[in-house]
Amino acid sequence: MNRVCQVLTGLFLLAAPLLALADDARQNYREQWPLQLSAPQAGAYKLTLGEAQYRSAVSPQLKDIQIFNAQGQPLPSALFSAEQPVAQLTPLQPLPWFALPAQGSAGGDDLQLLTERNTDGSVRRVEARLGRTASNAQPGGWLVDASKLDAALQALRLDWQSGPAVQLRVRVDVSDDLQTWQLINDDVPLVDLAQDGNRLQQRRIFIGREAKYIRILPASNGALPVLSAVQAEPMSTLQAIDWQWRALPGNAGVPGEFEYVLDGRFPVAQVDIATADNSVVQWTLLSRDDAAQPWQVRAGPWVAYQLQDSAQRRQSQAQALPVPIRDRYWKLTATQGQPAQAPTLKLGYQPETLVFLSQGEPPFTVAAGSVRAARADAPVGTVLAQLREQQGAQWQPATATVQGPAQTLGGDAAVRPERDWKRWLLWGLLVLGVLIVGGFAISLLRTKR
Repeated sequence: MNRVCQVLTGLFLLAAPLLALADDARQNYREQWPLQLSAPQAGAYKLTLGEAQYRSAVSPQLKDIQIFNAQGQPLPSALFSAEQPVAQLTPLQPLPWFALPAQGSAGGDDLQLLTERNTDGSVRRVEARLGRTASNAQPGGWLVDASKLDAALQALRLDWQSGPAVQLRVRVDVSDDLQTWQLINDDVPLVDLAQDGNRLQQRRIFIGREAKYIRILPASNGALPVLSAVQAEPMSTLQAIDWQWRALPGNAGVPGEFEYVLDGRFPVAQVDIATADNSVVQWTLLSRDDAAQPWQVRAGPWVAYQLQDSAQRRQSQAQALPVPIRDRYWKLTATQGQPAQAPTLKLGYQPETLVFLSQGEPPFTVAAGSVRAARADAPVGTVLAQLREQQGAQWQPATATVQGPAQTLGGDAAVRPERDWKRWLLWGLLVLGVLIVGGFAISLLRTKR
């Protein structure tokens, strides 16, 4: 029996490394990159995907890109396109403001404003006249000029000088002509308290509409702080994101047709054509993800031209695709005109953002390229929305960036069709163990006889 135990122990020791390898989820990926965090304790981070991650991925939905901690555990994450506001930070815009004189009542109906405006409508000077006065005068308030703001106004952010504690409520009115005012909120708290090294502040006033002028008046007892600046928080809009381009050389097939191969899962949203010489051709663009699949029309027909003279170079505009396409194979078909040589196909995309929540110990890594593993998107968007409600609309996850070259994990074997050789090997070891035990049992029976 001792020999049986020794054999079984040896089989377990042989299988243990295989089981440990199977438990490390990172080995299911081709490679990984170390990440550097802009803030070590931020909790939430956003990683803009780079060319290396797109080239390593094989999943059409980028399900094989995953964030891991130092223990090899996958972190909760979700992929966001360039159009989604999590990838963008809308900058604050400073606004001119004017101090209003003190008045004897918190109500603003008795306040008359005489203004001088520039030719563009912006306010140059404000003179306030009070309908009545009182000995118990309160701070007057502020008038904010947002007439030059291009977008609707999401909120105002007030900055004031350090001084006594602030805890009061204000009334907010908006107007388009400085004559007719509309009340939008008569109970907005303004708070600035400090104690034992901690500070509590509430300086944001929600507007949520288009407004040229905003009037802020005290609605309760309490001294207004000394205002130093006012900033506008515009409604969220898609900011200009740099387009990345993949220039592909073509292979000529039948006359008037050229085929191209894209080397990654890039979200192609624009297409352009470049030629070595002047040209004008009507093109149709097709693509497919597998060589055995039929071609699908993606754009066109459209006329692409290029004209170079002694002064400048002129060319047609890039064509926008209805939705981003991640296909591997692309084809240009000339419906009118015969190009002398294969043009260069330029495919444009905007990098996406992977947002993840930190768990476990750093350093964190991003792994890509797998036919065995798939990322399960966590409800990160819900968490971000709640954090913005608590921290303000300008809050953004901290930044994570790729630092250093790729580190090989499972290698190219991770992107080849899966063969469950580990399971078969384990079963083979178990069967071998059974055979060895059976052989010892038969030997013992023969010896006993």
